[in-house]
Amino acid sequence: VVLQCNNYEIIDLGVMVSCDEILRIAEQEKVDIIGLSGLITPSLEEMARVASEMERLGFSVPLLIGGATTSKAHTAVKIEPHYTRDIVAYVSDASRSVAVASELLGANKAQYIALQRQAYQAVRERIANRAPRNPSLRYSEAVANAPSMDWRRYDPPKPSFIGTRVFEDFPIDVLIDTIDWTPFFVTWELSGKYPMILQDEVVGSQARELFDDAKRMLRHLIDHKLLTAKAVVGFWPASRSGSDDIAVYDDEDRSRQVATLHHLRQQTQKPGGSDNFSLADFIAPADSGVADYVGGFCVTTGHGVEGVAAEYDAAHDNYSSIMVKALADRLAESFAEHLHLLVRRELWGYDASESLENEGLIREHYRGIRPAPGYPACPDHSEKAILFNLLDATNACGVTLTEHFAMAPASSVSGFYFAHPESKYFSVGKIGRDQVEDLARRKGLSVEEMERWLAPNLNY
Repeated sequence: VVLQCNNYEIIDLGVMVSCDEILRIAEQEKVDIIGLSGLITPSLEEMARVASEMERLGFSVPLLIGGATTSKAHTAVKIEPHYTRDIVAYVSDASRSVAVASELLGANKAQYIALQRQAYQAVRERIANRAPRNPSLRYSEAVANAPSMDWRRYDPPKPSFIGTRVFEDFPIDVLIDTIDWTPFFVTWELSGKYPMILQDEVVGSQARELFDDAKRMLRHLIDHKLLTAKAVVGFWPASRSGSDDIAVYDDEDRSRQVATLHHLRQQTQKPGGSDNFSLADFIAPADSGVADYVGGFCVTTGHGVEGVAAEYDAAHDNYSSIMVKALADRLAESFAEHLHLLVRRELWGYDASESLENEGLIREHYRGIRPAPGYPACPDHSEKAILFNLLDATNACGVTLTEHFAMAPASSVSGFYFAHPESKYFSVGKIGRDQVEDLARRKGLSVEEMERWLAPNLNY
């Protein structure tokens, strides 16, 4: 998509474009600036590869780095050292990109570059001198410090079905009540928690105007059936295998294993000797005699988004285009929330009497968790491929995975279901090479490939 902005021509390649494609088009079009936006954590490594390739191919144009997964520290340590022919400029948010681009195309470019490089060097020195927050454990020590579960007293709830169930053209009206509006305002750089933000002395007026626009747009999208909500949910017999894997079976006979879910364990020493958690801890081990289960899901409200947004872009209505995408993201998260509620009450039914208000749902005051691959408790994005195979998610709800395991449409959410009453969210944090080597062996991958997917979590 080619856009015009302040006498500049902007070539928007969209989302989830490979390094090679970016550089091919950049060279062909003789661009003045290349900008990258990080959607998910694997894109951080791809950004470093773009920088390295730009150096190798002799590019001499600024490289802008931004997006939710990026930071000035990551840019300074992982990206900027790979590209010396011009500047790697971290842009904290989209609204700053015009000012940064103007600096890089203006008469003061050299001075701007010098100041940026001084700032990056200061960041690198600060990080190099930083003492580790908590000492690392050997992987074997972390495994030995796993939580102790009393499986003799646990009677796992049985799901209402085994296998998958598809929800086609789910009514979007139903999802409105479970929208978490606070992240919506963050998208527009308005700081404050909903609904209090609407009465905020500083941004309240702007927040109310934005909220009114959002409600009108949401009504327009629903009344004209411009978005489609689809989902698939699945439940399977399961047992913990080894320390951190989960074996998944196709039926109650448990004679045929159809998948293995590979999880990571916290590997830093905890204050007071607290447990080192892995998601596998919440599934009964094979030798316990307990017949346990695991679930999975994929939801999307992204079908139709790109077409609607493109129409607004063509009419030079960027505000409405961004609004549509922001609302689709909120609806996808709401769909995940609503489906999890349905799982707890009916589909798995382990908490049929639950009656939480929306605030209680947002604060996760319920039994069970739905961790997503790529998030703190399950930082390995490549596990999405196993989940998608189990769910047959692409055929079931039209969501695909890119080579870096980003979901398309972008307004999609996927993850696992755990029902154990002691299951909880946690952050795996930094892990050592010994755990990476063990995970690579379990997954049948090279250590180098595992390091690529887990780069943000490595402590070495």
